[in-house]
Amino acid sequence: MTRPVLLDCDPGIDDMLAILTAVASPEVELVGVTTVGGNVGIDTTTRNALDVLAMAGRADIPVARGADRPYLRSLSARAESVHGDNGLGGVTLPTSSAGPVDATALELIVETVRTATEPVTLVATGPLTNVAHLFAVHPNVASRLARLVVMGGSIGAGNRTPAAEFNIWADPEAAYRVLTEPGLPRPVPTTLVGLDVTYRTAYSPDDLDRLRSAGTVAALCANALGYYLSAYGRDHGMDVVPLHDPLAMAEAIRPGLVTVARAFVEVDTTTGPSRGNTLVDLYGRPTVEVGVDVDVPSTLDFITTQLESLAAVGLVEGELASRGRDWVSR
Repeated sequence: MTRPVLLDCDPGIDDMLAILTAVASPEVELVGVTTVGGNVGIDTTTRNALDVLAMAGRADIPVARGADRPYLRSLSARAESVHGDNGLGGVTLPTSSAGPVDATALELIVETVRTATEPVTLVATGPLTNVAHLFAVHPNVASRLARLVVMGGSIGAGNRTPAAEFNIWADPEAAYRVLTEPGLPRPVPTTLVGLDVTYRTAYSPDDLDRLRSAGTVAALCANALGYYLSAYGRDHGMDVVPLHDPLAMAEAIRPGLVTVARAFVEVDTTTGPSRGNTLVDLYGRPTVEVGVDVDVPSTLDFITTQLESLAAVGLVEGELASRGRDWVSR
């Protein structure tokens, strides 16, 4: 029996791979996608989610538009320098004929969780604004979740500031509500997949070459990741590209790929230099499980296999190869 999964995301190159990994995995059914402003604005993240699903032949999966700004303070910057102006590294997808559903992200999550015959796993790969709304407005519904898997935070250094990872930094107040003080009548098993494990789960240039020879969808992902790789090289001096969001999705699909430790996580909501920091206390009253290690070979093989298995809808096989690097605007 397949397990239902909801994805709350801000596509984003690696969010695109998380969507495709879920669609290609027979163990789960992706029952909905909700969007949030983060890597790029809400109009773009919503359009990207629709177009990625249509490309994979799953335009039937409902997409609902969520929050474009954080709980309390406006977002001072997004991540176009890493993801490109269109959020997908300049890669252009055919425009889906589908649009978002009339429901808001919160409404879609609530209706899906309430009516599901099996408890739903919620995967969050963007700022936690929509999830915090769920916790605040519908705590009884939130308590019915089977599991919450969050890509965000770090035990060590951040990637947006020295102290903070981007998703948590983008809306620390929401992250505080979800990770530090959930305030739910029944605790939801929550796994925080942070930079300590996502930085280890990375594609090399050789891995990207493998994807480019594996069909249109995989090649398209490789080209988008090539843009991502150039940004990581420029900003962090890295010669590999981390798979942040796909790792969170992989862990949701195949629990145990990430080794966790139970911990209390204090999210810094001050306005100082540590804003968005996730202070992980392994000896305090635990609120979440925090990723401390990862089975890198198994995870990379799983994600790659899923991407290679997908056939494109709306793209002619071989078209990407014939256009080559023209698909990517630097």
